[in-house]
Amino acid sequence: MKRILIFMVLLVVAAPALMAQRIHYVNDDGIEVLPAHIDPTSGDTIPYIVLKNLYCFNRKRFKGAKYEREYWRMVNDVKKTLPIAKDARRLLMAAYDTCQVMTERQQSKYFKQLEKDLWVKYKPQLKKLNYRQGKLLVRLIDRECNKQSYQIIREFLGRTRAAFWQGFGKLFGVSLKSEWEPDGKDKQLEDICLQVEQGMI
Repeated sequence: MKRILIFMVLLVVAAPALMAQRIHYVNDDGIEVLPAHIDPTSGDTIPYIVLKNLYCFNRKRFKGAKYEREYWRMVNDVKKTLPIAKDARRLLMAAYDTCQVMTERQQSKYFKQLEKDLWVKYKPQLKKLNYRQGKLLVRLIDRECNKQSYQIIREFLGRTRAAFWQGFGKLFGVSLKSEWEPDGKDKQLEDICLQVEQGMI
């Protein structure tokens, strides 16, 4: 027992030194990778690795076959709509960056062209979504962008267009002002999203 304890202590103490010896290496893409980082505040050079968040979930137990079917249908819906919501976030960030250096007139032209391009690119995908998935997409966009779909449309296309799309959505029972509540009504969906992102389901 004592030997194991000594070995573990030595391993913990020696690990940073062993990591420091391997200063860099070139990966398969020909990119030089540096595993050790320098802390900008203290100048400390102890190697560390930034890991992704790890989420633990209870084993899923269902009250009956109906609830299990609903759950897996929800998983399928998230798998279909989450990539589109992530694309929306990426496009939104790119649009914000592009707009920083434009005049209002240039922005107006840019948004009109962007809207046309988005219709061409995403119309086939969006046509395949059913009502439930479309409603979910609006909420997932809020999750990814941390902004309601209504706010995004208003910022880029103006109040009139935002009000039009909000009214159009209301006809079908979809509110562009719906908010993502990860600790409230969207808790189960948030858990599913996290598991899909981690490749667990």
